Amino acid sequence: VVQLAAAIGCTAVETLSVVLAAAVDEELMVGRLLAFLQAPIGGGRPTLGLLAAAYADLVEPGRRVLDVLLTGSAMQSGLLVLGGDDGPLPERVLSVSPAIGVALRGYDGLWPGTTIGIGVESEVMLPPSVQESALRYARSVTVAAHQSLLIRSGFLAEAKSAAAAIATAMQCRPVFIETEKLAGLGPWLLLRGLIPVFVVEAAPGERKGLPDIPGYAGPVLAVTSAEGAVERAGQAVPCWTVPVPTAQERQGLWHRAIGVSDSAGVLAQTHRHSSARIQMLGSLARREAASQGRTDPNVADVIAVSVIGAGTDLDTVAQPLRDPIPDEALVTSAALRRELEVLAVRCRLREGLASPLGVAVTTRYRPGVKALFVGPSGTGKTLAAGWLATRLGLPLYRVDLASVTSKYIGETEKNLAQLFAQAERSDVVLLFDEADSLFGKRTDIKDSNDRFANAQTNYVLQRIESYDGIVLLTSNSRSRFDGAFSRRLDMIVEFPAPGPEERRDLWLAHLGMQHRLIAQELNRLAATVDLAGGHIRNVVLTAAVVAQQAGRSIGFADIVVGLAAEYRKLGRQVPTEWIKPL
Repeated sequence: VVQLAAAIGCTAVETLSVVLAAAVDEELMVGRLLAFLQAPIGGGRPTLGLLAAAYADLVEPGRRVLDVLLTGSAMQSGLLVLGGDDGPLPERVLSVSPAIGVALRGYDGLWPGTTIGIGVESEVMLPPSVQESALRYARSVTVAAHQSLLIRSGFLAEAKSAAAAIATAMQCRPVFIETEKLAGLGPWLLLRGLIPVFVVEAAPGERKGLPDIPGYAGPVLAVTSAEGAVERAGQAVPCWTVPVPTAQERQGLWHRAIGVSDSAGVLAQTHRHSSARIQMLGSLARREAASQGRTDPNVADVIAVSVIGAGTDLDTVAQPLRDPIPDEALVTSAALRRELEVLAVRCRLREGLASPLGVAVTTRYRPGVKALFVGPSGTGKTLAAGWLATRLGLPLYRVDLASVTSKYIGETEKNLAQLFAQAERSDVVLLFDEADSLFGKRTDIKDSNDRFANAQTNYVLQRIESYDGIVLLTSNSRSRFDGAFSRRLDMIVEFPAPGPEERRDLWLAHLGMQHRLIAQELNRLAATVDLAGGHIRNVVLTAAVVAQQAGRSIGFADIVVGLAAEYRKLGRQVPTEWIKPL
């Protein structure tokens, strides 16, 4: 008690009052003695009147014990609690909170809304580089003027583990605070040697302040997995974003997570995951392997649990496209295939691509990849996105623009920030289908709606440039995009309407082996039917309905029925020259 009183600046009167108030909860006879002394008022806790009479000789002449107690640091810090709101001041009692009483006896106790440490199950294993950074930040927080630090990570558990590493380097323990009731917290922190870590949730553009803790003047940490700014005492809090481990460190993390050295090396090179994500996928992969009667998971198990989007929390704002797209399903020209292969290699090598290059590239290099697929409807843009995600072994999510955009000012930016943050932390492929409405050109400002629309476009352009993941956009025309957006794109891939050779391959890819069309009929369709792959798919499905209803495999007549239906959908006249039998 004496050390605590000295730390928060208590007087002798306050120190003795704390000792007496705490003794009531330790010794039964102390409370009974106080009740006897305070008769006929009764009560087992010391009253202000009793303390004023007992400690009158300990204050300077002209001062009152009541003034010392009511205005002193013990009351202001919450070390002493004043009770009995309805009674006269001399009859009101003093006490210490149960948590402080337990702490005075040498135990942690429980403070509502706080958690000491992160627990073994929630702990994220941090690589050596992050551990070294935590040690440096521990030194800087100790000597800094405001002694505060904000720790950001896509996974809150990872940010908490980094905060715990900093606290350990300071020879303290972290306590994570998710409550606004801070009265008395300062003395409790000092008694138990704890570092306060505030858990902050801030929206894009929102500024949140770290509250002062009465009676505590030591280092303060904060963790967040969201955007926004954090201040303390009116100044921005220094920020540390927990980095993605290097490929070498990821290999060690994968080895610890799945225990297979060969698979760990492959995963470290092909998947750019954070420490928390590796630990999560490793646990899920072990469960996947166990369900198949195997003890050791492999690369296929990790990809399987990754592709289904486990732990991404993206399903509310995006649609998962989980069907694998094999090479045979993507029918393109040779030139388009080469472009897509280059894009796949660019995505695979994105992390270390700039390492051997000049300083002009490495200075502002980001490992994200942004590509625009442009072409008429049905030319395979979405299918190509699925093929790319399959090649990379990553989950593919198609963004639902209706769930992202909002008529309320600032809500669209908030939704997009949440979307990008969740996608970034999980290393997924984002697909914006028909992205013109979200990434379109900025307009001349004629009214407030134009101003807010332009501000939204500006935010999207800035956020996508800083995005560390893979994002694909599709559109029917590149001319609809803002000029500044083209510079931010790594590739623009043109999807032209298929030629006769590609159309023949498309017919074969959709018909499969169970059909009765002869080569001459296939050639005729490829040469005369100028439809893209999406439309050919619809034709084949309609023909399959007709053929199966008749109990036969698909023939040319069935294809003609499907073609007629598709042309009517497109509002085009059905050609007559190819309907005639050969």
